Amino acid sequence: MSFLEVVDSSFNSLNSSIPNSLYSLNHLQSLTLSFNDLQGEISSAIGNLSSLIHLDLSFNELQGKVPDSLGDLCKLKEMDLSSNGIDQDISQILLILSTCCLDSLESLRMSYNQLSGHLTDQLGQFKNLAYMDLARNNISGPIPWSIGELSFLKAFDVSENQLNGTFPPNFGQLKKLKALYIGKNQLEGVVSETHFSNLTRLKTLVASENMIRFEPNSSWIPPFQCGITELSQWHLGSKFPQWLKFQNKLYALDISHAGISDVVPTWFLNLSTQFEYVNLYSNQLTGRITYLNAGNIVDLSSNRFFGPLPRLLSNRFSGPLEYLSLSRKLFSGSLYEFVCNSSMTSMKVLLIDTNFLSGGIPDCWNLGQGLKFLNLGNNNLTGKIPSSLGDKSLEMLNLRNNSMLGELPSTLQNCTNLVVLDLSKNHFSGRIPAWIGDKLSKLVVLSLRSNNFDGHIPHTICSLQSLQNLDLGQNNISGAIPKCFRHLTAMATEENQHIYYSEWLYNDANAETSISLMGASLVLKGREDLYSTTLGLVTSIDLSANSFTGEIPKEVGTLIGLLSLNLSRNLLTGNIPDNIGDLKLMESLDLSMNHLHGGIPSSFSNLMSHNNLTGQIPTATQLQGFDNSSYTGNHLCGPPLSKSCNAKGVPTDATKNGDSSGRSKVNGFYVSMVVGFVMGFWGVVAPLFFIRSWRHAYYAKLGHIGNKLYVFWATKCMRLIASNV
Repeated sequence: MSFLEVVDSSFNSLNSSIPNSLYSLNHLQSLTLSFNDLQGEISSAIGNLSSLIHLDLSFNELQGKVPDSLGDLCKLKEMDLSSNGIDQDISQILLILSTCCLDSLESLRMSYNQLSGHLTDQLGQFKNLAYMDLARNNISGPIPWSIGELSFLKAFDVSENQLNGTFPPNFGQLKKLKALYIGKNQLEGVVSETHFSNLTRLKTLVASENMIRFEPNSSWIPPFQCGITELSQWHLGSKFPQWLKFQNKLYALDISHAGISDVVPTWFLNLSTQFEYVNLYSNQLTGRITYLNAGNIVDLSSNRFFGPLPRLLSNRFSGPLEYLSLSRKLFSGSLYEFVCNSSMTSMKVLLIDTNFLSGGIPDCWNLGQGLKFLNLGNNNLTGKIPSSLGDKSLEMLNLRNNSMLGELPSTLQNCTNLVVLDLSKNHFSGRIPAWIGDKLSKLVVLSLRSNNFDGHIPHTICSLQSLQNLDLGQNNISGAIPKCFRHLTAMATEENQHIYYSEWLYNDANAETSISLMGASLVLKGREDLYSTTLGLVTSIDLSANSFTGEIPKEVGTLIGLLSLNLSRNLLTGNIPDNIGDLKLMESLDLSMNHLHGGIPSSFSNLMSHNNLTGQIPTATQLQGFDNSSYTGNHLCGPPLSKSCNAKGVPTDATKNGDSSGRSKVNGFYVSMVVGFVMGFWGVVAPLFFIRSWRHAYYAKLGHIGNKLYVFWATKCMRLIASNV
């Protein structure tokens, strides 16, 4: 055993510390223990492995710091400690390795740890370093200029740290560099052609989410041919980057949020056949796009494109189009040509919300089996929901804020995977179908707000155990509020639901891009907002502006996870249930404009303490019956509190402070106004009035300036006239 040269025990279930017996293998050259559950710290006995060339302890649960004895491994070429919990200053690690590894180390990978500190100039001493991956740590400070001395460097990844400062121009000296990842840091400043002057082998440039300006000369031809270029949130200038015209091998491009306000050139559309991923989101791009020939993922949203929707062409080079976002633009016209005569056979995500589309939704969606996310909200669409839209693969259907009508088609019950169904702000009518509760069991958001639905709430709605947001406000629904609401399990727990936040991932051997998908517009506290990443944290019921009758069922008080409850503008009667006050997470409660009577439950005091409430507690109400502790953590006054109010309903202590500060502000204003008047009038105007020589000089100067302006513009006009003759 002592003569072993290779040990590979990866992808097992080792859950102890690194066995001490391994440290006695003096002839060991390769040690691989990756993808286990190894714990504890790396022992200083690792320095005994004097023959070690390859060390891979990645994807474990190792903690602490690397031992100083690691510097005794003079033959070490490759070290991978990625995806552990190592908490150490990166400069200390480089110092340890510099003891004996300066000439041998070729690969250093420590991504996904808890490294901190700064990269020092010592980095440039590792002359043979070819691969360095420190991504997703807490490393700060600038990238050292000594990076230019690593002449063998092929891949450099420091993405998702806290690096700041400028992007060193001597990156341009790294002739062997193939992959550069510096995205999601705080780098700033100006990047020029010099930074890329000798990067002839560069294939991957991922540098998004920094504060960098890059506006090369329009005639600049890059020395590299990148396959992946991601420069989101760089400032690339107002003109469309001409240098992209020469990137003939580009298949993934992200220049979103880049400040471009130009027409997309024809040559770029011709390049699209090679794209697998293209993101132009949130620029000021304009013009018409007659066709799209890109594949996989295309995001052109939040620009100023206009005209009819582009025709989708099949792309045999980059694969089928699966994700397309044309949201928040000026597209107009019909959906028919786009949906029925385009290549949508593999479409999974289609977002065309917030445009000016009109006409009906065509009944040919069966051409694109497998569609998961469809958002046509905020357009001018009319007519009924076509029957072909009902597909079991659909997870989100958003048709909100259009002018659609009719009853909901029964084919929607085939959408058994729906998580978000938003049909609000239309003219849909009829009863709420019972099959919504029977078939759509995965619903998290159901919004039928601002329509013409009538009848009663079907009791099958109570079967939706994943439902977190129910909005039936502003309809013609009547009857009693179902007592079975207590079965809405997701609202009856204080635990937040996280499983419904979805992403669309673009995976490549060299890059990964995530795009938020699942989202919904919710009306909370009288305000409508879009929730996406936080959707799983929100729970609400809105039955306002209907014709509900009867009492508020006490079962509503069991929904302890509710953040918002709105039952206003109905015909509800009876007492407010005592247990409503047990909803301790409640942020918004509206029971106004009903026919409720009786007292305010004492449990309501639980909803008022430790807030930021100010002013006088309303008198002639039962609020005076609550204990003083019900109002702690606020700034209230009046009975039952001992703190008195002034005539304006403000606590007297606050009044004193406020009055003194207010008087000082007012006095300061008048004093500064008087001083300004004295200085302005008596310092400038008065001398002109009383001193004749000053007055003559002042008006002579004005006349001289006027004569010069007259001569300038007269000469300019004569030249223009002469040039046109």
